[in-house]
Amino acid sequence: MKNIILNTTIVCLISFTFSACSENSTTYKGVGANSLSQKDLNKYAPKMLDAETLSNIESHLDINGPSGGYLTEDGNHLFVNWSVTGTRQVWRVDKDKRFPTQLTGGQDRTSVNGIIPKHKLLIISRDVAGEENPGLYLQSYAGGRLKKVFNKKGVRAFFEKLSDDENSIYYSANDQDPASYTIYKYSIKTGDRIEILNRKGTWGISDIKNGKVLVRKALGNFNIEYFEVNENTGAVSPVLGQGEGEDYSAFYGANKDELIVRTNKFGEFYRLYSYKNGKFTPISPAINYELMGAGIDNNRKRLIFSINKDGYHRLHAIDAKTFKEIKLPAFESAEQVSQGRTTLNSRYTVFYTSSYNRARQNFIYDWKTQELDEWTYHSSPEIDTKDFVRPTLENYKAKDGTPIPMFVYRPNQCKDKSCPVIVNFHGGPEAQSLPYFNPMAQLIVKEGFIFVKPNVRGSYGYGKKWLHADNGPNRLNVITDIADCAKFIKSEWKKDGNTPKVGIMGGSYGGYSTLVGMTIFSGHYDVGVATVGMSNLVSFLKNTSPYRRHLRTSEYGDPEKDLEALKKLSPINYIDKISAPLMILHGANDPRVPVGESLQIQKTLEDKKLKSELVIFPDEGHGFRKRKNKALGFGYTLEFFKKHLKPI
Repeated sequence: MKNIILNTTIVCLISFTFSACSENSTTYKGVGANSLSQKDLNKYAPKMLDAETLSNIESHLDINGPSGGYLTEDGNHLFVNWSVTGTRQVWRVDKDKRFPTQLTGGQDRTSVNGIIPKHKLLIISRDVAGEENPGLYLQSYAGGRLKKVFNKKGVRAFFEKLSDDENSIYYSANDQDPASYTIYKYSIKTGDRIEILNRKGTWGISDIKNGKVLVRKALGNFNIEYFEVNENTGAVSPVLGQGEGEDYSAFYGANKDELIVRTNKFGEFYRLYSYKNGKFTPISPAINYELMGAGIDNNRKRLIFSINKDGYHRLHAIDAKTFKEIKLPAFESAEQVSQGRTTLNSRYTVFYTSSYNRARQNFIYDWKTQELDEWTYHSSPEIDTKDFVRPTLENYKAKDGTPIPMFVYRPNQCKDKSCPVIVNFHGGPEAQSLPYFNPMAQLIVKEGFIFVKPNVRGSYGYGKKWLHADNGPNRLNVITDIADCAKFIKSEWKKDGNTPKVGIMGGSYGGYSTLVGMTIFSGHYDVGVATVGMSNLVSFLKNTSPYRRHLRTSEYGDPEKDLEALKKLSPINYIDKISAPLMILHGANDPRVPVGESLQIQKTLEDKKLKSELVIFPDEGHGFRKRKNKALGFGYTLEFFKKHLKPI
């Protein structure tokens, strides 16, 4: 066995094959802070940065705008989520444009998930310390104390829908089985709850109409089945997608016995269909771009959907009965336009926009008067966002010749000389890098780095074949997109004979991509910062939270059937190849990627006397939500790159 391992190591060092250099067993068990010792929490605790560095970062964190919100039916009050205090909280904006009123507070992430006009109540969720086990609450439009609907330690609860009479709310929770969600109906008046659906699986409500409850069951991120629940009898009837393995999103249409369905079953890209009597009829045009989220108003008058063209979003609307196009207001100065919520009486819709140099803004459109009114404004204290760099859409060639799109933020001073480059891989892995408003990217550019955000195969927004190219063992065929980015930059972005140094970073799957770039593809990247990334896909799938495990298995592979591929794809099995500085960041309470993933690779690096740094944030989960932790996490990242990627 020793000879086999030795020979495998030699092949690995010479030719970058996917033969593991060594095989590491799981060194941890479980998920969350309880899987860590206090000794390790103390050893890897965050340390303070100098005041000047923090001040510069915090000034960029202060550039923000509120999220899209919920408007009251009379058009007088808008409820939004806003992180201006450092942590997301709920605010009320009144029509007379007075200063927004803060309704919730504290250090824990809090959001408004809906409103109940009849009772003048907000539906609130709150997560504690990044654990992603939110509780549900009610609060008056005027503010005041939160009334608990459901909150139980270690349990996730989500608002699903408001009943037609507005006297009850439907919510889901995994309180009976950590791996499954039960759907409940909660009486606002009495506080009583009843079960609507209790079956194994990941269930949620898609729509309610005339007493019928349309529910979805997720067998994977892109494998959705639909059923209809009879509240009176409890009967559950199959409606769409059973056994197909296709991606559907559906809701009730305006016409009798009709569903509106968004799917890519019949082509490369998503399209909207009317589904009736077992027949699909297309109602949106056939185009070579992704049709994103679609929605219908409560009175079934209008369908609004978004088209994703090369990462830029534009809205369209059609009549819900005739499917004829409806004119929308123009947002000519905005690069990204998204729909928010429509009031229950269907009169007003919230839209929000952003651009590379302007944070999110909320607009209210009155369908009756056809007037568009801007309600919220972004803030940029002490920084002129007009100086921000506009990202350009470019591409690099993968080893098989496939063009890989990437957004490039290029400082003006780097147009005529070689500059160090930082490549940021997105999470997901099915996410998509977009040219959105990004103050942290602009700060990186201001420091003299070219900032690159690729959309490798497996990313969303480029068709079905691209999206599923990395599923399971197929990831072995396309993970080389990570190395090919660095190869392209070092080959094509030379200036006066100077080859730029290239760093790699990312969070979640982007953190995994960073670890891959630093191990499997060692030598291509000169420094890396991995945030909440997986170091071992086998231990990750074993220890991630039960409610996520089967959804992740459909993406990465089965731990038994695909075990060998998972081992080949695990950075920790190539640890001996690390040759450049590596920093690792993680939240102790992470329910998605267990903190043990970072701890086990750091301990292995320490045992082998290889240079690396680990920081564990005790009050964070999957990413950093609190202002001080955001500043520290980004500060560590930026200082690490400045130290190891000095301009030539």
